[in-house]
Amino acid sequence: MENQEERKNQRETRQVDINQNSPEILTNPIYTPAFLRQQIGKLMRVEFLIGTNNLVDRIGILQDVGASYILLRSFENDSLVYCDIYSIKFITISTTGIYGSRPNNNNQYPYYSL
Repeated sequence: MENQEERKNQRETRQVDINQNSPEILTNPIYTPAFLRQQIGKLMRVEFLIGTNNLVDRIGILQDVGASYILLRSFENDSLVYCDIYSIKFITISTTGIYGSRPNNNNQYPYYSL
């Protein structure tokens, strides 16, 4: 019987294989899912429109992209966050992917460099 860690790793390493029979939405980068598939592994801040005027954001590493969702690996607790692709309004993609701390007067606060 597999232990819990092995089962967790099997679920998290799943990614959709893209081939010539895949739908165009996943292969042509003029569509959001295909463009985002090219960004897998990058640090990003994703902003979502909730309701008519409420923006919320999530920061993490892009793990996977489907036709209607993205998966972000959260920094807060190393969990996967399933996100509805249709409520995304803005995505800031890091070109450096630096996470660390920066001094601010006498205190140090963690920050994400996007």
